Amino acid sequence: MKYDFVVFGADGLQGQIVTRDLLARGYTVFASDIYKSKIAGILNKYGRGRSFFSLVDLRDIAATTKAILDSGADMVINCADMYWNVNVYKASLEAQVNCVDLGSWIELTEEQLALDSLFKKIKRTAITGCGSVPGIGNVMLRYAAKKFDTLASADVGFAWDSNKKKFVVPFSMKSILEEFTYNPRYIKNGGVVESQPLAISIEKDFRLIGRQKSFLVQHPELFTFFHYFKSRGLKNVRFFAGFPDHSLEKIYTLIELGFHSDKPVKIPELRGAIAPFDLLNPVLKRLKSPKGYTESENLWLEVSGTRDSKSKTILMECLVPPIKGWETHGCNIDTGFPAVIIAKMIKDKIIKQRGSFAPEAIVPEKYFFTELKKKGLEVYENGKLIN
Repeated sequence: MKYDFVVFGADGLQGQIVTRDLLARGYTVFASDIYKSKIAGILNKYGRGRSFFSLVDLRDIAATTKAILDSGADMVINCADMYWNVNVYKASLEAQVNCVDLGSWIELTEEQLALDSLFKKIKRTAITGCGSVPGIGNVMLRYAAKKFDTLASADVGFAWDSNKKKFVVPFSMKSILEEFTYNPRYIKNGGVVESQPLAISIEKDFRLIGRQKSFLVQHPELFTFFHYFKSRGLKNVRFFAGFPDHSLEKIYTLIELGFHSDKPVKIPELRGAIAPFDLLNPVLKRLKSPKGYTESENLWLEVSGTRDSKSKTILMECLVPPIKGWETHGCNIDTGFPAVIIAKMIKDKIIKQRGSFAPEAIVPEKYFFTELKKKGLEVYENGKLIN
């Protein structure tokens, strides 16, 4: 059977959302992961006769390539940990297919964009950072930038909260702990500046969740925003992550207990070693949301610059309320939904450019915002609904 899409990392939080959404839209899906714990229920419920699951280790590029070729699909959606994004890009090049993912660290993003000429050569499209932030935030910048003559600064971030103050894994804990323990970089006056973890914070009132504190963390937008818009005058870029207090408490505890460490710990009983860092995702995957639990999220972007020689600022927001039928996935839907939308835009030839990009370079913003609205996500410009 020839499938419409390949989904890597299908057993993870985002992979489950992407797989379910594709199947609900009527597509066939070749799902893959190194685990098969939660995705089986989704495939049985939504994908009988229209899905297939294969165990694939993305560290093995040859095996990854073979899985893509076996699927017959021309579109890969990679929802696995960001560490394997470059591997999936290389496998996609070998299999000569299109590919989107949810984003990487800056260095990995640079590697991915550097493959531009190779994707052009095989006449395929690759887009990295197709989730919430990066993803929706990047497309909001593409939209806002057209309303300036020159750009100066761009702050971007997220803030979220839940109706029940109980810890539920918001997304990849490995990524969160890295963001909270690495020295974050940001762009200041056109140069890269480094800060101590959690040393820079802001407190803002967010339309959907109220007042919350956000911390400066490192994110790929620092690279891609500057890469695409420095010629327009952009000199300052910062990314802020906001978490509710009950979630922050658990994050701090994990850090205090050493679970952010990537140094392997010997386990004599197992005759091996494993890094605490690598235990988190498979262990926390077992946690369940309490009954009636819902999440809401504010994605935001504040851009400043000039128009007609006058200073100008635009605040873009994407509001993510609980969506009926998707409550158990929390606000992770604003990462899974955009990945499906952008992959479909490539498959349906709405996006025709070939090469390797970030979303702000080529995703048609009005079409994208319209598709977000269909899923229940609203986009605002300076308080005015625009989708």
